[in-house]
Amino acid sequence: MLYYLFDYLDKHFNFPGAGLFQYITFRAFAATVTSLGIAAIWGKTVINFLRKLQIGEDIRDLGLEGQMQKKGTPTMGGFIILLSLLVPTLLFAKLHNIYIILLIVTALWLGGVGFLDDYIKVFKKNKEGLSGKFKIVGQIGLGLIVGLTMWFNDDIKVRFYEKAKIASNIGEVQKFTDSKSLISTVPFLKNNQFDYSNLIPDFLGLDQYTWIVYVIAVIFIITAVSNGANITDGIDGLAAGTSVIIGIGLAVLAYVSGNKVFSQYLNVMFIPNSGELAVFCAAFVGACIGFLWYNSFPAQVFMGDTGSLMLGGVIATLAIVIRKELLIPILCGIFLIELLSVIIQVSYFKYTKKKFGEGRRVFLMSPLHHHFQKKGYHEAKLVTRFWIICILLVVISLVTLKMR
Repeated sequence: MLYYLFDYLDKHFNFPGAGLFQYITFRAFAATVTSLGIAAIWGKTVINFLRKLQIGEDIRDLGLEGQMQKKGTPTMGGFIILLSLLVPTLLFAKLHNIYIILLIVTALWLGGVGFLDDYIKVFKKNKEGLSGKFKIVGQIGLGLIVGLTMWFNDDIKVRFYEKAKIASNIGEVQKFTDSKSLISTVPFLKNNQFDYSNLIPDFLGLDQYTWIVYVIAVIFIITAVSNGANITDGIDGLAAGTSVIIGIGLAVLAYVSGNKVFSQYLNVMFIPNSGELAVFCAAFVGACIGFLWYNSFPAQVFMGDTGSLMLGGVIATLAIVIRKELLIPILCGIFLIELLSVIIQVSYFKYTKKKFGEGRRVFLMSPLHHHFQKKGYHEAKLVTRFWIICILLVVISLVTLKMR
C-alpha cells in the first residue's frame, strides 16, 4: 500500500524521498524492521491475551528433561508470525504481483489449517487435533492452487536468452523471449535446467499433460515441507530459528532470480517480477526473528500448528515459484531429517512388530531432536547445533549458484 502511495507522490508531486520505494532493497529493509518490531512489541500483548483465554499447551509426559515445566505455556503463537508477516507485506510489496498474491494465499491457507488443529486441541480438549487426513486435504488444496496458478497464470513466465547477440545503437544486446515453461533448476550441474516434460516418455505423446505431473510434484513438495516444519517444532526456538536461516537463503535466491544483471552473471534462471519476493522474504525473516524473542529457551509462547504448518508451506511455495524446488533437500535439510526420522521410526516399529511380535525402534525417540534429548543433550545446545547445521546447508545451497 505504501508503495502505491509513494509512487503516486513521486510521479505527481516529486515528493522528496518517495523514489526510495522503487528499490526492492529499501522496501525489503523496511519490511524486515517493521515485521521484527510488530512481533517483538505486539507479541507480548498476544501472549497475555492467550494466557487470559487459558490457551495453554497440554504436555504429554514423554520422560524428557524439563518437559513438564512447559505445561500451560501459551500456544497458537503462530498468529504473531502471521500478522508480523502480512502487515509489512501489505505495506511494502507490490500487491498486484502474482507471486506476492500466491504467497499471501499460502500463509493464510495453511495458517487457517493450523488454527483449526490448534483450536480442536485447546478448546475441544482433543489431544489429536485435526484429523491427519483433513490436514493432508488442506495441503493438497494449497498444492493445487499453487501448481495450477504456476501453469495457467499468464504473468508467470521464464526468460530464455538466445546465444547469439545482435548489434544495436546502444551496443551488443542479447535477444530474449519470456514464455510459459515448467522448467526448474538442478543444483551442481552446468546445464542445470530440468523440464518436467522429461518425466513423460516421448513415445506416449502426452506432453500436453505435463502440467498434471507438475501439479502432483508441487502437492508432494508442499505437503512434505509443511509436515517437516510441523515435526521440527518440538523444542524451544528450533522451527522458528531454522526458518529464519532458510528464509535468508530464499531471499538471496529470489533477489538474484529477479535481477537481470545478477541472474546473467551467475547464470541463474531469470524470472521476471520474482525479485519482489525479496520483500516478502524479508518480512518473513523479521517475523520469525521477532517471534524468537519470546520462543527462545525458555519459551514464553509456542507457535502451534498455526505457525509451523504455515512456515513450512511458505518456504515450499517460495522455493517452487523461484524454480529452486530441487534445492529443498539441501536447503530444508533439517526439516527433511526430522521428517525422515519419524517415517523410519514408525515404519521399522510396525515392521518388527509384524515380524517379531514386538515393535523395535531405531531411535530412542522420534523426531530426531527428541532422540538427542533422550541421550542427555540440553535443548538449548541442541537448537544451537541444529541452527549451525542449517546455516551450513543454506551456504551450500547458495554456493550452487557458482559450483557448476
